[in-house]
Amino acid sequence: MVVVAATGSLFEGRALNLGRCSCGRIGRVAELNSMESAFDYGDSILVGERVRLRGLRNEDLPILARWDMDPGRMATWSHWVVPPSEAAAAERLTKWCANDKDEPGFVVETVEDPPNLVGNVKLFHARPKDRCATVGIALGREHIGHGYGTDAMRVIVGYAFREMGLHRHQLSVSSFNPAGIRAYAKAGFVEEGRRRAAIFHDGRWYDEVLMSVLDHEWAAHRSQS
Repeated sequence: MVVVAATGSLFEGRALNLGRCSCGRIGRVAELNSMESAFDYGDSILVGERVRLRGLRNEDLPILARWDMDPGRMATWSHWVVPPSEAAAAERLTKWCANDKDEPGFVVETVEDPPNLVGNVKLFHARPKDRCATVGIALGREHIGHGYGTDAMRVIVGYAFREMGLHRHQLSVSSFNPAGIRAYAKAGFVEEGRRRAAIFHDGRWYDEVLMSVLDHEWAAHRSQS
């Protein structure tokens, strides 16, 4: 991810060299040889079996901001239960999904017709030298447990490896969220360690579980699923 082109991504150039990476390779996923193949690639890379990722629309903001203000949901993915104001939540979501830098954020919607908005997903802290980024995902409370999170994670991980040339995708999750841990494992993530007693809620301490997936692990997982 380290070579910066004047009109390209921070990750441009590195993606072309994955085949020479000593720690593994993702293998050829798609070869673009015509306008039609480029259209097909662009149309498919943000679409999974249950959900698709897309850019933020103004009409999404009231729903996403309401979810961001949900203290119950906040306890599952934040160290601090302090709901933001609606204006602050909308401003933060707009910034996350502006996609004017190399840390993309998307809205998650179902592939049904008409689609149903279910959450949002974001890549944070992209490090060009290390070709690494952290992923964060948040679904509306009523949409948890339907497979949308697992599918959205598969899509964003595939996007990061195929389009951004990442080598490592990482996240953290509270130990009291076993459903989330299982969903991430289904997307190819493995537990690599814990920050012991790192999360404090209601007078008790909980571990923070660290998980990651590497490019060649994703390729192997993808070929088996």
